[in-house]
Amino acid sequence: MSVAFAAPLLRRLGFHISRLTRNVDRGFFLRLFLGLFGIVLVAALLVTLIEGPRKGVGEFFSTLGDSFYWGVTTVMGSGQANYVSSPAGYVISWLLVLFGVAIVASITGALVGFVIDFILKEGQGMGASGYRDHIVVCGWNSTARDLIAELSGDEYEHRIVVIHDSDKNPAGSEAYFVSGDVTNADDLRRAGIEEAMAAVVCPADSSNEADMRSILTVMAIESIAPQVRTVVEVNNPQHVDHFKRANADEIMVTSRISSRLLARSSLYPGLAQIVTDIVSGGEGSELYRIALPDEFVGLTVDELSARLRGEHSATLLAIGRDGRSHVNPATDFRLAHGDDAVVVAESLGTLAPLKVQNDLDPTT
Repeated sequence: MSVAFAAPLLRRLGFHISRLTRNVDRGFFLRLFLGLFGIVLVAALLVTLIEGPRKGVGEFFSTLGDSFYWGVTTVMGSGQANYVSSPAGYVISWLLVLFGVAIVASITGALVGFVIDFILKEGQGMGASGYRDHIVVCGWNSTARDLIAELSGDEYEHRIVVIHDSDKNPAGSEAYFVSGDVTNADDLRRAGIEEAMAAVVCPADSSNEADMRSILTVMAIESIAPQVRTVVEVNNPQHVDHFKRANADEIMVTSRISSRLLARSSLYPGLAQIVTDIVSGGEGSELYRIALPDEFVGLTVDELSARLRGEHSATLLAIGRDGRSHVNPATDFRLAHGDDAVVVAESLGTLAPLKVQNDLDPTT
């Protein structure tokens, strides 16, 4: 089992153990443990008195220690049968064996019950993801389905968590499922929102009410994990300002994008196919946002484009600076420290993907 797999699994187990023991009477288990300890101690003392040496206090306590160890192992089912030889010793041994069977059966039953509860709760989406640096998909629609398919085939694999109010996982085996309310802080925490890389908010349908719920979702995320980047699909363009006030980082108005692409395609045939191929990861046309090394500082756009094309087989689309994207900048535009680039390439290769900060201005 790899470390990458083991860590989330252990965190999930910890969540379920905490959930199951939250209302447990710890005093009861303490009394049970003390009772067990007392029974073994009394049995060890009786065996030592019945069959132990009569010479010296030191030898008596040494034998008592051996008898206590024998009592513990007998309760666990692995004690030495020849440790006792008198009828009274046999009776004590039999009682400890019977008591040990009951204890082992109780422990086994508890473990089996925990495993069954763990499997059932995980299947019902009642667990906690335990992931770090993952992507949380809040809500479910056709966009979410296509999004997960796209992320699952990306060159850089990211764990995906879907939080949706449903009885079963709508994404199947492609994502971890959390059944819950996307506006509820506790359910978002079970999805690991505080340690996520990004959150994608998808409206349940095309209504204005769905947009309002998406705004509440963004506000809930911002209240508990403001450092997490939020990307939102919006139905109504008139709601964009509300999403900005909710501090959404990226706002995608799908109807606006579609209408503008349709308009351009009606004038220039083939544009829709080209754009679709780029954003959907067609052959040789993956879309990446990369960090530019310091050695590129001072280059013009033409020089940068030539180097990216010659050294990395990448085509430059835009330059990012201070949260703004400069598409087709002027010829005198020169790169500065902190600039990044959006490119189309077959793969990243030796290029470094940009670690996007969460303080960029939201765009439409």
